[in-house]
Amino acid sequence: MRFISWNVNGLRSALRKGFGDWLAAGRPDVLCVQEARALPEEVEGTPWPQGYQTHWHCAEKRGYSGVVTFLRETPRKVTRGMGIATDDCEGRVLTVELPEFFLVNAYVPNSQRSLARLPYRQKWDLEFLAHLRRLDRRKPVVVCGDFNVAHQARDLANPKANVRNHGFTVEERGGFDALVQAGFVDTFREFESGGGHYTWWSQMSGARARNVGWRIDYFLISQRLRPALKRAFIQRDVMGSDHCPVGIELDL
Repeated sequence: MRFISWNVNGLRSALRKGFGDWLAAGRPDVLCVQEARALPEEVEGTPWPQGYQTHWHCAEKRGYSGVVTFLRETPRKVTRGMGIATDDCEGRVLTVELPEFFLVNAYVPNSQRSLARLPYRQKWDLEFLAHLRRLDRRKPVVVCGDFNVAHQARDLANPKANVRNHGFTVEERGGFDALVQAGFVDTFREFESGGGHYTWWSQMSGARARNVGWRIDYFLISQRLRPALKRAFIQRDVMGSDHCPVGIELDL
């Protein structure tokens, strides 16, 4: 089973840049999109990928945030948010229950350059971990998305220069540590231990061409799914966003 996750930085923009052709060519079983910044009626009437059901969690604020999950099979249940109104209005978490596992599509809050949202981000991280733990008690979990943090120094090109910058603070990295300590496996690191592998690049100064980037998009899985994990990958050459797609293959 092939899973892909991609922060498209605006689904309407991505559709104009070949998103539909890319999806038709790759044919993943599951695609999780973050930062859709659109409503279903704004895109599903246009040329739209066929062969998938789409499940949306949109932000109350127009043109902001939002996640979409594309599935080839009908889920048993779809849950929008984590049951916390002050968080769920931003359209950041979508959970679908499939026969063998839960799939969680997440767009984790950005702490902002000034770190003004860092306290909220810390609170959100705790609530998100609690949500995943509740699910994991029932059946295994696959969670993916834009986590807005480079977990370790090897996950960004210039770690020393970014120690107190948003996306690489001790607090944000600690939130990711807590996921790993709770038993969720960073799938990419099961296959690749080195640096230089990134999923987001600044749109300034030719950062992508020079591969001066950050790995902030992830697939995590419950420990008991580890035997089923066959591959984890980053599709660096796929354009259309300041992020690139990431994926895994599970033998279920």
